[in-house]
Formats: sequence, C-alpha cells, structure tokens
Amino acid sequence: MGINRDIIKAYALENAIGHDGKANQNSVLNSLFMEGLKKEEIKETMPIIQDVLKEIHSYTLEKQEKEFEELKELVKKREKREGLAELENAEKGKVVMRIAPFPSGPLHIGNTRQIILNDEYTKMYSGKLLLVLDDTIGSVEKPIEPEAYKMIEEGVKWLGVSYDKKIIYKSDRLEIYYEYAEELIKKGYMYVCSCDQEKLRENRERGIECDCRNLSETDNLDRWKKMFSAKEGEYAVRLKTDMQDKNPAFRDRIMFRISERTHPRVKNKYKVWPLLEFSWAIDDHLLGITHIIRGVELIMETQVEGFIWDIFKWKKPVTMHTGLFSIEGVKISKSKGAKEVRSGSYIGWNDPRTWSLQSLRDRGIFPETIREFILAMGMTKNNSTVAIDILYSLNKKFLEKVPRYFFVPDQIKVEISGSPELKAVLPLHPSENLGARIYKTSQEFYIAKKDYDNFKTGDYRLIHLLNFKVDRTIKGADLHFISTEHDEKLDVKFLQWLAVSEDNIKVDVRMEDNSIISGLGEPELLNLKEGTQIQFERFGFVKLHKLDVKAKKAEFWFTHR
Repeated sequence: MGINRDIIKAYALENAIGHDGKANQNSVLNSLFMEGLKKEEIKETMPIIQDVLKEIHSYTLEKQEKEFEELKELVKKREKREGLAELENAEKGKVVMRIAPFPSGPLHIGNTRQIILNDEYTKMYSGKLLLVLDDTIGSVEKPIEPEAYKMIEEGVKWLGVSYDKKIIYKSDRLEIYYEYAEELIKKGYMYVCSCDQEKLRENRERGIECDCRNLSETDNLDRWKKMFSAKEGEYAVRLKTDMQDKNPAFRDRIMFRISERTHPRVKNKYKVWPLLEFSWAIDDHLLGITHIIRGVELIMETQVEGFIWDIFKWKKPVTMHTGLFSIEGVKISKSKGAKEVRSGSYIGWNDPRTWSLQSLRDRGIFPETIREFILAMGMTKNNSTVAIDILYSLNKKFLEKVPRYFFVPDQIKVEISGSPELKAVLPLHPSENLGARIYKTSQEFYIAKKDYDNFKTGDYRLIHLLNFKVDRTIKGADLHFISTEHDEKLDVKFLQWLAVSEDNIKVDVRMEDNSIISGLGEPELLNLKEGTQIQFERFGFVKLHKLDVKAKKAEFWFTHR
C-alpha cells in the first residue's frame, strides 16, 4: 500500500486540530481516498487509522499542532484538472459545451459539479462554453425566482467559469420550439392529447394507446392551434414512442403543456411551454453542442432527446452522466430555500443554511476550494456522500497566513490574584511576519464562561501571557498567578482571554446553522476592512461581514475551524 503511517497521521492531526483535538475516523478515510486509497485497501488501512487516532487523542491540542507543523507538507495539494479523462471524439478548438441552470434560486454547492467539469473540459480543449438559462415555465412546486437570474450569473463568475459573453435565455426561444413542434406533428411523430391525466397514466402502465394518438395530421394541427387559447390542462403534446417499451416512463412522454402562470421575463406572452427534453433536443443541435455533462437523474431525458435526434437524423452529442453527491450532515433544497427566504425564516439567499454560492462566499469559502473539491471527485456515475471536512481542509490551505486575533464568546470576568501589570505582545501569526498587537494587562481578564465552568483544580495558561493556578471551591474558583514564561514542564490548558477594558468591542459571529455566538473582541479588530478573513484563536476562521466603528461592534461569519 502506498499510503504510509505518517500520511495518515498528518491528515488525522489536521482533522483533530479543527475539532477540539478529536479527529473523525470517516473524515480521515475520505482524505486518504484523495491520496489514492483504493476501496480494497480499506480493510488493511482501518487498523492503522484507529491506532493513529488513539495516539493523537492522547496528545494535548498544543502537541497536536506542533506535530502537524512537522508533517503538514504530507497533506496533498492537488493540481487543477488532475485525473480528468479525455473526452470521447473531442477535437482541440471544436468542443462546445453548455451549463444550463434553472433559475429557481441561486446556484448551490450541489450544482457546481456539472458547471466546473464543463468549464475544465472546455479549457482543456480550447473550446467554448455556453451559459443557457433554462427558464422554461417550470412547475408550480418549483417556480422561477426572478432574482435568481442575476444571482446565477454572479455565482458562475465567482467560480471563475469562462463562458461565452452572450447569455442564452430559453424563454427567448419559444418560437423556435413551436416551429419544430409543428414539423413533428405534421410528420406524425407527435400528437395533441386531451385525455384525462389519470386515464393516461393507467394506459401507459398497461401499454394501451389513447384515441388521440391516432388522430389525423389535420386534427392534430387544429388542436395545436387551439392550445394557444385553451385552458391549462386541456391539451398536452406527446411524443409517439413505443407503447410497449419496457420502461412505462418512456412511453408517449409530454413534450409541451399549457401554463397560465406569469413568466418573470416574458410575462404572459406565451402559455404553451416545452418540457426540458424537447427544448434541449432542439437547442443542443442548433447551438452546436458537441459534449454534454449532466446528472444521472436525467438519463431518461437523454434517452428521449436521442429519440428526437434520430427522427431528424441529427448527429448526436457525446453525453456523459455524473452521479449525485451529497455532503455529510448537510441538506440542500432550492425549493425549501426559496420558501424560507420568502417567509423571512432565512435572512436571504446568502443565509448559511442555503449553501448557495453567495452564502459560501460570505462565509469565506474560496472558489478555488470548491473547484478542487469537485475535481477530487472526478467524473463518475456513482452517487457519493462526501465528508464536509474535506471541503474545509482544502479551504484551510488558503487561510494559513491570515492574521489571528482574540475573541472571547459569552465572556465572564475573572481576577487572577498576584498577576503583575504586564505588556502583552501578541503576534498576529505564529510563523508569518505580520506584526503584533500590544496590550497592557493587570489582574482582571475576560475568559469564556464555558472555560470557567469547566475549571478543575490545576494549572492553566492565558495564551501568550501568563500561567495561573486554579483552586476549585464550592463557591467557584480561585485563580492565582504562577509565572509569565511558557514552561513545557507545566501541564497547562491554554485559554483565550481579553484584558478588561472599555476598548474591547462587541462581536457577533454568525455560525453555519445561522445561530449567533456573541462575545467580546480585541480593539484591533476595528482596524479591519469588511470582507477581511482572519482567525479567532481557539475558535476558528471567520470573515468580517459588517463593522460599525462608531458603535464598536462587528459581525463576523464563521468559515470553519
């Protein structure tokens, strides 16, 4: 096996440091898959992982960080486009691909797989990538959100995707679809059906043709014209396929239906709308698409498009299907997100719970991270669940050199008796030359209430400042100064702190579940610019969202640990 113990230990330490010293076995395993671990090697690798976890869980957090510094170069940094297979029948400069989001909301992380793979392949072959807003009318359950148009364009640009300058809107192409629909009706390949939906469903299951299927060309064209003034549900256009096909879902599928809902762009200009497979069967040909990447949930649509291409004797694009991926512990739903945004339950489409690209941007996830995350999965038809720690681990590489500051959540004031007046020189980074902050301290400090409540009799250290002893009593805890220099012989627990001062600022941190953690931050935070990414020591990475210098208040969004 090519993955040795030191590599396993490096990933385990990285994971542990981000989770209060406790590494997750599955997250470590997922990271090793990125290193090339094969499924058949899991059995022999698991005992090593478990042994490594047992070892590092016996370390203090400080020892874990020290050990990781020595091994962090073993954590793999993957190159772009690594592992992507060549496209079938692809010629340099002649590849044309498309991304086609439906504007029911902004793009979320689950949408990025096809987008990034399309972008990578067109760059690989010096081809062209089209951005097509697939804004046919949609369904009552999943309507178009007007603001999604702008947010999708914004999200695609933020991802660094290079697409053709002209955005294509399907709602501008209805007359084209009507032209081809009439041609297929005239040739007898489609018919206009007025049958009851329930009856049709039963007939399809039993392979029985409805009476509408055998109407004459004249009758079908007459019905086609009537559709444009008919009521919703009165008619539907169906494609004549084999009613004995082994898959009932393929039998005489609907190609057009009537919708009287108002469209955000074209208002009520149209009421006869094509379904996805018809519009794409036409557009993939007219737009010159050579290669298609889409999800496995659209295999049926691909089959229907192929049926239409065969009718017209058009050359078929190469179509590839990718498996769906989900993130462990994360539930993503555009329709649920839209409902929550409209009701005010979410603060907006950038609410962290939406996992939209806007929310990831505002939290401090880099677009390069998402690209690397997607490319690590590659092209596969298999559905997969990925540990969120992989995304965070990749993102952390872009945050290694950010400055570090002090934040004390849910603060409580304590007194360390015997502590002298000190001048605290706090480096902004342990290894980068980013400067330092200087604060004067006496005997009063703010620490997190959680730390205070967990006090046991023993020795502790305020980071970068002093060591003190805790004597736990029935009434609480007595704190006594020991020394200033860090003594490795002392078995101390490190605590975040702030000197008691009117200069401290109020800090709110919006977490990934949209909860707010409030506390105090050091005065130097007022010098930051909105959008700056930093690390709150012993808390995690954050991004400054809003700063009110006059009120001495800041809102940060939590990135990850």
